[in-house]
Amino acid sequence: MESRNNIVYAQDDTSFAPANTTAPDSVKVNNIFIVGNVKTKKSVILRELDFITDYSYDWNTFLQILLADQKKIYNLQLFTSVEITPLLTGDNEAEILITVKERWYILPQVIFELADRNFSEWWTNQNRDFSRVNYGIRLSHNNVGGRNERLKFAGQLGFTRALDLQYSKPYIDKNQKHGLAVQLTFKENKTIPLKSEYNKQVFYTNENEDIIRKNFAAALRYTYRRSYYNYHFLSLGYSNTWVADDVLIENPDYFQHGGNNLRYSFASYTFRHDRRDNVSYATDGELLQASITKYGIFYTKDLDEVEVNLTANKYFKITDTFHFNTGLTANWFLSQSQPYTLVRGVGYTPNFIRGYELNVVEGQQLYVHKNSFRWKFVDWEIDISNLTKLEQFSTIPIRLYLSANFDHGYVKDRNLIPENARLSNKYLMGYGTGIDLVGFYDAVFRFEYSMNNSKEGNFFFNFSAPF
Repeated sequence: MESRNNIVYAQDDTSFAPANTTAPDSVKVNNIFIVGNVKTKKSVILRELDFITDYSYDWNTFLQILLADQKKIYNLQLFTSVEITPLLTGDNEAEILITVKERWYILPQVIFELADRNFSEWWTNQNRDFSRVNYGIRLSHNNVGGRNERLKFAGQLGFTRALDLQYSKPYIDKNQKHGLAVQLTFKENKTIPLKSEYNKQVFYTNENEDIIRKNFAAALRYTYRRSYYNYHFLSLGYSNTWVADDVLIENPDYFQHGGNNLRYSFASYTFRHDRRDNVSYATDGELLQASITKYGIFYTKDLDEVEVNLTANKYFKITDTFHFNTGLTANWFLSQSQPYTLVRGVGYTPNFIRGYELNVVEGQQLYVHKNSFRWKFVDWEIDISNLTKLEQFSTIPIRLYLSANFDHGYVKDRNLIPENARLSNKYLMGYGTGIDLVGFYDAVFRFEYSMNNSKEGNFFFNFSAPF
């Protein structure tokens, strides 16, 4: 959505000017009006504004504030479009009109998704086996009381049988700084990955096709948002995983301690600085996230481990159509080895290196640096209001980007497993080109051809932004 007479934000940034023809040197905001928020409380939108009434601002500075504010409102993921219009009512006075178009908040979804790490893993390594598909139903309410509370329930059958219940309330206090979230999950599998050999996952199913792994997990998360772009998260949780005896026969080190159950509590702290223009597919801004997790708090017999993660992404908007994105991810475990349920490495979300989508490279330390140069060559908004009476589905945005990509990284495996020596403890590099499709509700589809420094090339298909 674009406009040159005001500020509009739906999928991309646009420039804007005051509704009046002559811009003042400074401006004082008298009132703020919000329209279109049928469900969403006004306070949720006002929380994102970095200006107040009855205060004078330099005009050019004020325009930059409005531009940043409309991005923050859109990133609430409550609206399909956000429009901010400054209306000059005097020489140095203005009224602010914020117009939003709400999304459809109650989303029943049919689950039909691959259980494997990515589409290429399923298509090539698993021979397009439809038994490796999860199916079920997911019910989501993304704005329960109009305060951006989210309630999700999923019931799933297929490769992984699962029940999942989540509830989050971003603000539990009047000043809208503190939030809480809770999650309960239960999963069971008849087929599980046991280990990796020759940089491929090795799966196991017993001859009777019995359930061989069950997991129950619960977590409580506290959120503190002191400023607009900085978040602090503190999580406490518990996990209990059981596996059948034959799993330990196939891999005696699956849990490391030799028993059938892996039980542990965990605590993690995460700091996130998020100033992206669009959290689903960023073209401007930055993301910095650092976390530390302690596995095993009160009871450390089964597991006593520390994990550290770092993500630093920068998104450069060169012009309205050209962008360059670069991102670094690092992950460290402090111990020599981990239970296989905690295994990390290249090939597991989100740590992919283009060209190595068919491989897993496991270890205790990893470093991945991703780069993408993108050119937006299609930016359409298709009006289908004559086909549907629901305003939330009246337009279909379509953006297409041509991308040139270069990724590289390194995984350190302290155990020096001979079968995985081809890629572990080696410099890894991948490059190629692709087309990214960003569509309805910021859904992302990527079609890429990539080569790696092992001289392997292939077409790859993915359902999310690379970083």
